[in-house]
Amino acid sequence: MATLIGGLGSSHVPSIGAAMDKGLTQTDDWKPFFDGIGPGRDWVAANRPDVAVVVFNDHGNSFFLDKVPTFAIGCAERYDPIDEGWGPRAIPSFEGHADLGWHVVDRMVENRFDPMIVQEIEVDHGLQVPMELFFGKPETAWPVRVVPVFVNVIQYPIPLPSRCYELGQVLRRAIESFPGDERVVVIGTGGLSHQLQGARAGFTNPEADREFLRDIAANPGRLAALSREDYVRLFGSEGAELMMWLVMRGAMDPEVVVKHSHYYVPASMTGAGMLVLENRAA
Repeated sequence: MATLIGGLGSSHVPSIGAAMDKGLTQTDDWKPFFDGIGPGRDWVAANRPDVAVVVFNDHGNSFFLDKVPTFAIGCAERYDPIDEGWGPRAIPSFEGHADLGWHVVDRMVENRFDPMIVQEIEVDHGLQVPMELFFGKPETAWPVRVVPVFVNVIQYPIPLPSRCYELGQVLRRAIESFPGDERVVVIGTGGLSHQLQGARAGFTNPEADREFLRDIAANPGRLAALSREDYVRLFGSEGAELMMWLVMRGAMDPEVVVKHSHYYVPASMTGAGMLVLENRAA
């Protein structure tokens, strides 16, 4: 059976990708952030996963406000990077793991989740940036296959934090019941605190961000019990993306070991972080 070997957390700020594309990673503005991603990338290189299940939200590129699924699972053989308006980025397409995607869908339905099934879609920075942060930028092909898990954190009503945590528990059972010897990581993406519009445009909350990075490992139940309004209040309207880290955390054991944690603010008006978790038994 497939094995879950770790849970990873990462911001997916689009300007992180731009900084990598333009060779700005060692500038004064970006160096403190990029100096902290090395241990996460080293962990991935040492543990050699075969599949990355990436939990992220589309940003109005493939899903728009007229059609927004609460949860959607990618069951395609290939996912091309989408042009988000400033030209296509020089990164390879992502090879999908369609069989695992269909298996996840089946287990979700059995557990009273009803995801949208996606067999053709392009993926934006929500998936691209975390993949680059953990796996680097390959010249020809990514070293893992991907299963995209889309979560609506854009168009209200968005799912409850507790529901995202429950989805992670279902995802864990799906991975471990999948016939095969794949080594799988689950990547929760988004945030950290930021708000891009309204009266609090430019809002960040470093104290809440640091508490989140602590509690997502040590006390995820507290974060799952918060309301959707709590996430907006603490982390900003776009900071509600942090609920997607709960999907990753729900897939892990109750007790985990923090192998790496990194935080930097601001990264383009956003608190940015990285987290690497292993199950304590492992």
